[in-house]
Amino acid sequence: MEITASLVKELREKTGAGMMDCKKALTEVGGDMEQAVDYLRKKGLAAAAKKAGRIASEGLVGSYISEDGKVGALVEVNCETDFVARNPEFVDLVNDLAHHSAAKAEKLAGTGEDLLNQPFISDASITVNDVLNQKVAKIGEKIDFRRFVRFQAEGNNLVGSYIHLGGKIGVLVELVSDKDLSASPEARDLARDVAMQVAASNPTFVRRDEVPAAQTEAERKILAEQEDIKSKPEAVRAKIVEGRINKYFEQVCLLEQSYIKDPSQTVSDMLRARGTALNATLTVLRFTRYVLGEGIEKPQEDFAAEVMAQMGQK
Repeated sequence: MEITASLVKELREKTGAGMMDCKKALTEVGGDMEQAVDYLRKKGLAAAAKKAGRIASEGLVGSYISEDGKVGALVEVNCETDFVARNPEFVDLVNDLAHHSAAKAEKLAGTGEDLLNQPFISDASITVNDVLNQKVAKIGEKIDFRRFVRFQAEGNNLVGSYIHLGGKIGVLVELVSDKDLSASPEARDLARDVAMQVAASNPTFVRRDEVPAAQTEAERKILAEQEDIKSKPEAVRAKIVEGRINKYFEQVCLLEQSYIKDPSQTVSDMLRARGTALNATLTVLRFTRYVLGEGIEKPQEDFAAEVMAQMGQK
């Protein structure tokens, strides 16, 4: 298989490794991208595979939480330019769509298309699609209601959210509680802090027993092949690998991460302490994290060519 410049570029974006190292890795594995990532990790040239999805569109991630903290929604709404994303009308639209998703969505998650034909929550005489078309006509840009997720807490559970970087990242979380804390501002702050942790540290799972066994075993094999471990005496290699597996869990599992506001304790420790202060037992049930534009390929614009075209030149 031909190792093209675009393949090398893609691998570099995924791993952060050097261009020549990426080219060598792809050559060694016949151009297979996943095997090339593993090759670089084994050589210690990539600390971890980066997310393939790129922030490649404008718009906002927004959220809505009901007054009692029992229902919440997270949405992503895209537009063409950052200028429009900062437009108050667009911001209001995103907030309204988050409210609509929380109140009217019949699915746990989906695309905006799932909701387009519903009567709009703020004006039942028109549909969600009508609202979007009106905003497109007024703002002058394409607007795409890309996706939503909706949490409805059961029992004493509580939903919270956090929006980071003015709508570039958004998180929705659900906390499990053995006590009704819906009227507690401290509990609301706690839910927001957990969502902030997810936004900042990007865990994949809540706890380690959620990590698929096959994924753990694959990580163990990669670690065992890293050069610094292979250079150690065979008798201690397994122990070193298991130590690094625990470090891996500390990275990908929310409850085992160092708490961003106090790295001396884990998120689990923080929940225990703040639960004690609230006379409740608290943990995390689930979370969803949206990054604006992830997975959308942004078209590359040739501004020089555009200017020349406007001037009637080729």
